[in-house]
Amino acid sequence: MAFTIGTIGGHGVVHAEGELDVGNAPQLREAVNAALDAQPTLVVDLSNVSFMDSVTLGVLIGAFNRSREAGGGLAVVCTDERVRRIFRITGLDMVFALHGTVESAVAAL
Repeated sequence: MAFTIGTIGGHGVVHAEGELDVGNAPQLREAVNAALDAQPTLVVDLSNVSFMDSVTLGVLIGAFNRSREAGGGLAVVCTDERVRRIFRITGLDMVFALHGTVESAVAAL
């Protein structure tokens, strides 16, 4: 699992792919924190993620809180129905802005 950090439209973007779980959550947290160190608005691109667990949700919640405390925002790109289902089941689809593309996520920030 590799995470890439970039920027688009003045916002940080973290791209993830594959499966996100307890084994790689620390690396995701590092990538997200590095992006948030640079700017308080962040897009987390999960469009190439096929599975994620509750530990990953914890990383995203931490990032959401950190970005809001800094006056920024966080948007999530999520296209896989199995991953979207995790957000729905936990009610986090009401917390996170879920988008189909990075471009729509950036536009929402």
